[in-house]
Amino acid sequence: MANTFKNAFAANVNHSAYVDLYTVGSSTTTVILGMAICNKTASAVDITVQIQDTSASNADFQVLDTVSIPARTTLEILAGQKYILETTDVLRVKSGTANAIDVTLGIMEIT
Repeated sequence: MANTFKNAFAANVNHSAYVDLYTVGSSTTTVILGMAICNKTASAVDITVQIQDTSASNADFQVLDTVSIPARTTLEILAGQKYILETTDVLRVKSGTANAIDVTLGIMEIT
């Protein structure tokens, strides 16, 4: 088994629909190491983060549900906890305001 450290990025996250930030590849298990969510605007912005568990009939599970990020602030989440994504699971994000949020995800893929 090989362990590969990677990042996934989303700039100007959509506010009308979820953006698939990361989808686990075939024959891969992924450990989430951390996520940074940056509000680039002068006003507070809401963010929602969810995981789609494809082994559970594509059930969606909220990780953050409409959490407000203050103006010009970066919120670090998921660090220090063990979130494991299995093959084809999807990590999604949605912003409450158009073009206000950038997201950086740190992961380790096990293949």
